[in-house]
Amino acid sequence: TVCNDSHSDFILLGFSEKPYLEKILFWVVLIFYCLTLAGNMVIILVSSKDPKLHIPMYFFLCNLSLLDLSFTSSCVPQMLVNFWGPEKTISYIGCAFQLYVFLWLGATECVLLVVMAMDRYVAVCHPLQYTAIMNPKFCLQLAILAWGAGLIQSLVQSPATLQLPFCSHRRVDDIVCEVPALIQASSADTTYNEIQMSIASIIFLVLPLVIILSSYGAVAKAVLRIKSAAGQRKAFSTCTSHLLVVSLFYGTVTAVYLQPKNRYAQEQGKFLTLFYTVATPALNPLIYTLRNREVKGALIRLGRRTWDSQNN
Repeated sequence: TVCNDSHSDFILLGFSEKPYLEKILFWVVLIFYCLTLAGNMVIILVSSKDPKLHIPMYFFLCNLSLLDLSFTSSCVPQMLVNFWGPEKTISYIGCAFQLYVFLWLGATECVLLVVMAMDRYVAVCHPLQYTAIMNPKFCLQLAILAWGAGLIQSLVQSPATLQLPFCSHRRVDDIVCEVPALIQASSADTTYNEIQMSIASIIFLVLPLVIILSSYGAVAKAVLRIKSAAGQRKAFSTCTSHLLVVSLFYGTVTAVYLQPKNRYAQEQGKFLTLFYTVATPALNPLIYTLRNREVKGALIRLGRRTWDSQNN
């Protein structure tokens, strides 16, 4: 199919058939976005300022916070504009930018969560070799691997999706420009794109999830062998916060990218997309700080230092 108007604007339908819901969602998304900005900035600030937190776990947590800040900022401002007014358009360049960044950061988070699970596995199962294995150079290499793998995935899948012809209509039945919705909006045969998406889903969703669950299975076994109840509690508390983040993120993303494309699934998919683009990045800092005595302690120390410097 040849399209003369292949680079014109897209229309992100969102929840346009329910205007009352869009007004509610505008405020909900805005509140969550403010929480995301505040929470993740606090984690980055505390992790970089407090020497006690200069350990691999917080280095990766800093990466996750930076990732969540960028991930939400790539789509939430456009989402708020669409929810607030009748104008639902997004330019071709805007949609392409959103798709590239969204895929890059989404795939990076999948790999980063695996890296964080490996860090916990080494800490609990091989505590004596932990500092030797998770040395600063290796941690940096793992972080580069996560960001690099996500970028490669985006550079492979985004152009293939944007090359599809969108002749009959340019309506995208979603709240962001993401692969499943764009495939559905295309007027051409999308078999190749669907196969590509399935392969990417196996590499970035199924495989990481299997590795994470296996590593936590080994962690649980090791924890149960710890004789002291206090030791067991500490090991479990650091792992449960991470497991909670993993289940929130993978649960919603997997449902969107691996589900059959019927009308009901599409509607349900919009709420799931809303959850992993808006709610999960806001909840991550809360999960890590509320369940973590080290972060709470670092926050108190930072507060005291700020207070003292202002009063002197």
